[in-house]
Amino acid sequence: MFSGLSAFPLTPLSETALDEAAFIRLIQRLVAAGVDSICALGSTGSYAYLTRAERARIARLAVEHAGPVPVMVGVGALRTREVLDLVHDAQLAGVQGVLLAPVSYQPLRSEEVYGLYEAVSGALSVPLCVYDNPRTTHFEFSDELHGRIAQLPHVASIKIPPVSADLDVARQRVAHLRAGIPAHVSIGISGDASAACGLLAGCEAWYSVIGGLFPEVALAITRAALGGDAQLALHHSGQLAPLWALYAQYGSVRVVAGAAEILGLAPAGCLPLPLQPLPPGVQRHLETVLADLALR
Repeated sequence: MFSGLSAFPLTPLSETALDEAAFIRLIQRLVAAGVDSICALGSTGSYAYLTRAERARIARLAVEHAGPVPVMVGVGALRTREVLDLVHDAQLAGVQGVLLAPVSYQPLRSEEVYGLYEAVSGALSVPLCVYDNPRTTHFEFSDELHGRIAQLPHVASIKIPPVSADLDVARQRVAHLRAGIPAHVSIGISGDASAACGLLAGCEAWYSVIGGLFPEVALAITRAALGGDAQLALHHSGQLAPLWALYAQYGSVRVVAGAAEILGLAPAGCLPLPLQPLPPGVQRHLETVLADLALR
């Protein structure tokens, strides 16, 4: 499950409740498209804003409606004991993997991050994906730390930040990390705009925001890149440049939430406060972009 396209759907919600029907529709959309795996409760799924009970409920719904598609869920939290509770709930729900970012209020040291993964790996019976996301966690993994964590039991993949648009530079980055981790641990790219380059540079998986809403176009990029067709993969990604520009200015979660609203797949205001939706003028621009790109 740690190769190909892993789709990260929204968790539509209000300030009072999860929108379970909307979430189920998103999961069914991904299953119908044939994604390789689904990750509920990633950053796009607003995991950090939800209670333990809400996260357990989303995990159960994802597993229940994903059918044959393997499900991974995010288990990041501020305290190790909370992470272990979330791991328990996720495994009880029947997930096939967990995604863990080193979430913290105080800046973390490398030994503290290693201790977190060591504690969690000892409590797992399913594979773990290391979530390297310095933009949200403000912690930067070294390749040496990745190598140490990758030796722990159940560690199966590393989700790395965006790579350079220069394919040679991207290949060097992936190769350097690959040299320090076991062969069974896959490397997955995040940052949708750099996904094509990451896959062409040697990443085995794309952990995808856009794949959680528009799986067909994400699958086209993934299949072309993993099949070695660089021209086609970069062409497909390049066509999405207007979306990548909106990501850069407003954040991918706001853009995808706005797109889900336009498509009628999620209600207005489906992000947790204090996150705000796109401004009205930007939302109208997004609607034009989706129409121009024939994304539906």
